[in-house]
Amino acid sequence: MSLNTYQQHHLRVAFEHHASHLFGPMVRASQAHVVMLAERGLVPADRAALLLRGLGELRGDGGEPLVFDGSVEDVYFTVEKRLAAACGIPTSQLDVQMARSRNDLDAGVFRMVLREQLLRVVDRLLATGVTALDRADRYADVVITGYTHRRPAQPTTIGHALAGYAEALAGQAVAYADLLDQMNRSPLGSCAFAGTDLPIDPARLAELLGFDGLVTNSYEAVAGADHLVRVATLNAQALATGARLARTLMDWLTWRWVNTPEGFTQGSSIMPQKRNPVVLEHLVSMAGAAAGDAASVLNNVGAAWWEDSNNATTDVQTRLWDSDDRTERFFALLGGFLAELTPLEPPAPAEIVASGATTTAAADALTRHGVPFRAAHSVVGRLIRGGAPDTWTPERVRAAATDVGVPEPLDDAAVDDLIAAAVRPGLVLDRAQADGPGTAAVRAQVAVVRGVLDDVSVRVAGLRERLARADEALDAAVAGRVGR
Repeated sequence: MSLNTYQQHHLRVAFEHHASHLFGPMVRASQAHVVMLAERGLVPADRAALLLRGLGELRGDGGEPLVFDGSVEDVYFTVEKRLAAACGIPTSQLDVQMARSRNDLDAGVFRMVLREQLLRVVDRLLATGVTALDRADRYADVVITGYTHRRPAQPTTIGHALAGYAEALAGQAVAYADLLDQMNRSPLGSCAFAGTDLPIDPARLAELLGFDGLVTNSYEAVAGADHLVRVATLNAQALATGARLARTLMDWLTWRWVNTPEGFTQGSSIMPQKRNPVVLEHLVSMAGAAAGDAASVLNNVGAAWWEDSNNATTDVQTRLWDSDDRTERFFALLGGFLAELTPLEPPAPAEIVASGATTTAAADALTRHGVPFRAAHSVVGRLIRGGAPDTWTPERVRAAATDVGVPEPLDDAAVDDLIAAAVRPGLVLDRAQADGPGTAAVRAQVAVVRGVLDDVSVRVAGLRERLARADEALDAAVAGRVGR
């Protein structure tokens, strides 16, 4: 069949994007719908059995390749066409669309597809979080220089930095679990948007397809797009945070603080000494693409009326499918990279001292002896302008204190504490503050964050169990009807 311009340049393209995602779930949703119609007495048992046998054929053998030929406009009508052929009847004798619209079917199937994708995303995110926590625990005593504005700031540890990222992942994991709760509500039964006078049972449909309940309002069921926006923006948020870590890891690799995992590098075309950690650059680019997908989703949702329209459905779907796929791959790559990350040549204490990163700790040391912080800050500022901390002597410390107007002479304990804090960055490992970089504190943080990830893992496992039970129940219901 020759395709006209609209078919060739839009319907064909949309079909090729959508068919592999939608066909199988549409068949599955149709099985549940026919079971429900038969249970409610809306179709005779023999006709239901015929339809269910046809749907089983479509689901079981894969059928012909899903190629757009112009005979029907989309996946929805492709299912009808193939079902009629499988049943050996004309499409005019089909009941599969009784009390159902393309609107609520598409909305329901889209939730089913996104549900499966998001479950895979959460799996990858949780695995990456566990890996980050394992590395944080292992390297909680590896001191490095923390940076602000790309300048040396204060001593911290590899473990402290990775535990911080793991906490961000834990927050994202909770957000994804909450999103799955919102996603797993069925719009089926809403028809075009106003429901039907036929005595259908939408709750039974929801049960058979693993939904945890119904969307409350039938208009919102087909018009609602908040859950779609949340998918796009949460993916963009999660990848943006991961991209920031990737950029920091690039610095660590450049400074040889950590190894460069061989399996995540590429060689140079002309410089044989180089192993380029290009995966980190890819992660940054992937975050940019996720932001672009989110912008597209927001634009299309905002450009639509508050009802079913292609802007907020068809034109959003591919962006979300791409975004979910990219997010899953992002966490697979980042988690794999972290799993192979080990310290190589972290900065020596003398290097950290020479960078000036210990000066805040030196000022804090003075405040423990009663010197106001601003005065202590000024003392240390004067000292660092006069030379690196390893050149400071008790005499220079006292002279600096006098110069900035500290009213009382510093006693020996205050001077000794200041100098020790200035030249011993490893003291940070003993810091008691619960959220800080102290070794014991970081390992306690790891335990807390691991608990959050474990809670999300339990929530996700529970959803998977409910989906598996629903699948079994639907298979049993179909078998019971076909066997009659």
